[in-house]
Amino acid sequence: MAKSTSILITGAAGFIGYHVATRLLESGSAVVGLDNLNAYYDIGLKEARLALLQKYPRFSFERMDLCDASLGGVFSEHAVSRVIHLAAQAGVRYSLTNPEAYIQSNLVAFSRLLECCRKHAVEHFVYASSSSVYGGNTKVPFSVHDNVDHPVSLYAATKKSNELMAHSYAHLFRLPCTGLRFFTVYGPWGRPDMAAFLFCKAMLEGKPIDLFNEGFMRRDFTYVEDIAEGVARVLDRVPQPDPLWDGANPDSASSTAPYRIYNIGNHEPVELLRFVEILEVILGRKAEKRLLPMQAGDVPETFASVEELARDTGFSPSTPIETGLRKFVEWYRGYYNA
Repeated sequence: MAKSTSILITGAAGFIGYHVATRLLESGSAVVGLDNLNAYYDIGLKEARLALLQKYPRFSFERMDLCDASLGGVFSEHAVSRVIHLAAQAGVRYSLTNPEAYIQSNLVAFSRLLECCRKHAVEHFVYASSSSVYGGNTKVPFSVHDNVDHPVSLYAATKKSNELMAHSYAHLFRLPCTGLRFFTVYGPWGRPDMAAFLFCKAMLEGKPIDLFNEGFMRRDFTYVEDIAEGVARVLDRVPQPDPLWDGANPDSASSTAPYRIYNIGNHEPVELLRFVEILEVILGRKAEKRLLPMQAGDVPETFASVEELARDTGFSPSTPIETGLRKFVEWYRGYYNA
């Protein structure tokens, strides 16, 4: 009897990785989670997510860095057929002071994973890109067909590089690759360095919150379960070469190779001041705001066009910010007994 195959999720103990793994396990898939449990933020939070995943009988876990020489053994041992790559060094501002972390985690590790996918004939490699790749672009909504050659942070540059690296493997080795540009993900089990978590914690503790660009930044906040659903649907849609692709007028979202790029965003930007207002209502307390100028590496607005995602998968994110933030606050208060 042929050995049953597994889906490998890197960064499985992370925020998005946990939700994607849960979504796939609930649907009956066998999932191998891989994570190095680094200390970029509270390891206890990662371990708590992992403990919930380990309750599923079809989940197995490997604590490993993607640069470890034994990575290929995971593919063989678990008969990995598809890969969802979510592990990365996250955060725009952190990249200003710790660039080497991004080179190692987002470029070197990505190349090692691509090689393993090639050598083990993986059916579909799905990886997290970011809305940050749109960089200096000002035309909104951001479209996957837009040129994205002007990143404004090293983090964004590494994500754009991932898209280019994946395309080369799709072209040279016919490895089917799909890149997903996530837009400001939030929700239960979120990262402590992100807005919803930072603001909620500070407001409950009676501390001020920092609003850059004086609170007038707009973000396409996307609820994490919508992200997980989008990833699951894309995973089942293995890209094929685009017969209409034209080298004289190249489209960055597709290729003559088995390669696609999609935005996954709520396609309804929310101003930061409005985001805080909603939190104030949910928490029942006012925020003390510190209005600050724009930070290096930031952009004033993100706004996703998701036409291609909806066309190809029949799904687009739709959770209202009021609903998503209420669910986040419920989780936060329960987890931290706040």
